[in-house]
Amino acid sequence: MAGHSKWANIKHRKGRQDAARGKLFAKLAKAIESEARKGGGDPAANYSLAAAVAKAKAASMPNDNIARAIKRGTGETGGVAYDELWYEGYAPGGVAVYVQVLTDNRRRAASDVRAVFTRNGGSLGEPGSVGYLFQPKGIIAAAGEEDEVLLTALEAGAEDIRETGDSWEVITAPGEMASVRDALRDSGLPVESAEVTQLPMTEVPVDRRTAPRVLRLVDALEDLDDVQSVYSNFEISDDLLEALANQ
Repeated sequence: MAGHSKWANIKHRKGRQDAARGKLFAKLAKAIESEARKGGGDPAANYSLAAAVAKAKAASMPNDNIARAIKRGTGETGGVAYDELWYEGYAPGGVAVYVQVLTDNRRRAASDVRAVFTRNGGSLGEPGSVGYLFQPKGIIAAAGEEDEVLLTALEAGAEDIRETGDSWEVITAPGEMASVRDALRDSGLPVESAEVTQLPMTEVPVDRRTAPRVLRLVDALEDLDDVQSVYSNFEISDDLLEALANQ
């Protein structure tokens, strides 16, 4: 599991997102609304919407909120047309940062993202500067015996499976994520999370001195209202991530 994914999981486990649940739900709703507007409101026929809904449910977002977001996206109850933008840059230590934005104000979003990079020792790059370092992939966290998880996942179309401590990380093509997730569940294997993400193809080791600066930049970007997701390719040891989370 990439360092950024580990950091997100640690923050979630520590309950850091609970304090900002309203902001989290707003971002999840925006993603659902955007995917419904682009591909229709039926999750069975729109895998991107299905992935957004699954992510919202994993965060305990109420079903009524999800339904309202879909209706806004399909135009049944109004809604806003969001522009999807990608910003690319570097954090301290040469770590690549790839930022997904959903916004109704391009100028505000650009200004806010640039300011966060500048204030936190990073640099905003040109389009194409780091995007090539990431690949869109489905990532499923599942539990169970190795042979059963491996066989079920590969038969359903998964590309790879990796051990991540107490669970398994199943990697799929974006369009196969939902079907592989369902196959695991149908086999009785617990699925902890499933989402489409940007997976770094290479990782940059970060030491104890630089790690806090990298994580401050990532956290500050994620705190922006217009920022939907932040992807990065840092690799920080599990012990150091835990220690920083407890500070």
